[in-house]
Amino acid sequence: MRIISGKYKSRRIQVPANLKARPTTDFARESLFNVLNNTVDWEETTALDLFSGTGSVALELVSRGCPFVVCVEKNPNHYNFICKTQEMLGAKELFPIKADAFKYLQAVKQKFDLIFADPPYDLPELEKIPSLILEKDLLKEGGIFVMEHSQNHDFSHLPLFTKERKYGNVHFSFFEK
Repeated sequence: MRIISGKYKSRRIQVPANLKARPTTDFARESLFNVLNNTVDWEETTALDLFSGTGSVALELVSRGCPFVVCVEKNPNHYNFICKTQEMLGAKELFPIKADAFKYLQAVKQKFDLIFADPPYDLPELEKIPSLILEKDLLKEGGIFVMEHSQNHDFSHLPLFTKERKYGNVHFSFFEK
């Protein structure tokens, strides 16, 4: 896993073989951040990374200057890897939470400037995630929610949907408040 830009730019972090996560590819992550660079002021952005996996997106957010990034991961091995990586980098802006993303969404009261969700593509409840986030009103005014998914899903009918970007097999649906 490689951090693309910012204070940890070009840092390679070895992901242990025992992690079962499907990290967002470097190509897709770089493309996503190129799109976001045009609208996001990283130093002023509070972010939430749901289904964090290896933490690659959360670490990229911290590297680019986000002062507050919450990442939610329920798998203990993945959570521990994120915590070890956070410690290795000294990333005090990162706040890992070991929890089920759906339970976290039910309990959270805080609003964010940027929310990113990368659930397992075969997750039965995947279709419910955008509606949960939008109905709970977790985005600040002007905030952006990005949902990573496969080609088997279409979220264009939902409120606040603005666009979909495709990078190989990776699809990102964007919602803006």
